[in-house]
Amino acid sequence: MSSPELKEFCGVTAIYSAKADAAPLTHRALFALQHRGQESAGIVTIDDGGRLHQLRARGLVTEALPLPRVCKLPGRRAIGHVRYSTVAADRAENVQPFLASTPYGEIAVAHNGNIKNAAELAGELRQAGSILSTTMDTELLVHLLARSGAPELGSALQQVAGRAIGAYSLTILCAGRLYGLRDAHGLRPLVLGELGAGGWVLASETCALDALGARLVREVAPGELIEIGPAGVHSRQLLPPAKVPTPCVFELVYFARPDSIVFGQNAQAARTRMGEQLAQQDQELDGCMPPVDLVVPVPDSGIPAAIGYARVSGIPYERAILRSHYFGRTFILPTHDARAQGVRLKLSVNRELVAGKRLLLVDDSLVRGNTARELVRMVREAGALEVWLRVASPPLRWPCYLGIDMPSRQELIINAHGDEAGVRDHVGVDNLRYLSEERLRRATGNAAACLACMNGSYPL
Repeated sequence: MSSPELKEFCGVTAIYSAKADAAPLTHRALFALQHRGQESAGIVTIDDGGRLHQLRARGLVTEALPLPRVCKLPGRRAIGHVRYSTVAADRAENVQPFLASTPYGEIAVAHNGNIKNAAELAGELRQAGSILSTTMDTELLVHLLARSGAPELGSALQQVAGRAIGAYSLTILCAGRLYGLRDAHGLRPLVLGELGAGGWVLASETCALDALGARLVREVAPGELIEIGPAGVHSRQLLPPAKVPTPCVFELVYFARPDSIVFGQNAQAARTRMGEQLAQQDQELDGCMPPVDLVVPVPDSGIPAAIGYARVSGIPYERAILRSHYFGRTFILPTHDARAQGVRLKLSVNRELVAGKRLLLVDDSLVRGNTARELVRMVREAGALEVWLRVASPPLRWPCYLGIDMPSRQELIINAHGDEAGVRDHVGVDNLRYLSEERLRRATGNAAACLACMNGSYPL
């Protein structure tokens, strides 16, 4: 039950508009990407005279970027960012895009991902006399770029990418041109779209293109640098792509918006197939479907998988658990009692649907299990006779160092309680089963992916 315990990375976009001001378009794209980060948002534009203009603040897009102020940002080129911190603290100085003066001109950078060797790079930069004003990986990339000595920005980015080990998709605004760069493993998503009348857009997900009425052209390839200028789009293979690309499987399991096309697959369809695989797994292991009355999704992340499970099993599907969409942003409460109250404010159970019934709950993942435990308690209080749980991904056993805000290995529920039986008892369900890694791969078309949080096999 990942939504309160497993946080999105960030969302980036870049707009090259043929005629209209770019800032309002960027604003719309960031609305579509809001699910990827709710701590802060920012837009940077460049006017016809080459001057950068910015609007950045903490909060949701509506709070950080009021539309009347957005519409005052001049220029037909812009980049934008929504942020959830992974390593860097949630501080005002860490709001992106990051701006700096470099040998290549004034630059603005928006970053989705995490640099694994950031501490080492920061130490080297300080020793060399750099003064770091934030705790963001993004600033390190800009310092490396400024110190590269390369004759032009593309070559400088190539040097930076050779030094920075990690996961990243970048959008960059410099000298009136837009750039998009994806890491060599393709861990973080980035797509290219075409706006009407000769405009272009880069974005973390295709849902941002849809919000703009843009046509999806293609994914940016691993290690590819996209440059957008007056002559159109220029592509350059800046880094040799990894022999096997390893996009993050959790984009399909949970992070991406259901209507987005991620790594060539519709996220909703992939999640539905995960639920279908769960049901087929139960049939194969037990010889029959579970003796339950209803399949119930944990909203909202468990809905597609629950639909898939019900479709294969023939067990009726009911939205017996409801989520309040007026609860506001997820936040960390200081005590167990306060956290339990937060779950009850966010989720509610339809007593008439569950009383006297045996329920099979379906969700995308289990992290610490705190929300799951409280929700199971609520379902039992509403009169459920039995509560079974199916998880549409394998157990999360390893922390992520590549852009997901994930608990330490000891805090992950499968490690804290030893095995599935221990997790079952801690959460308080009568029966528990995770989707196997093999079946997760089937559900995602056996596409190459990073499953390091599940199997410990890190791509870098």
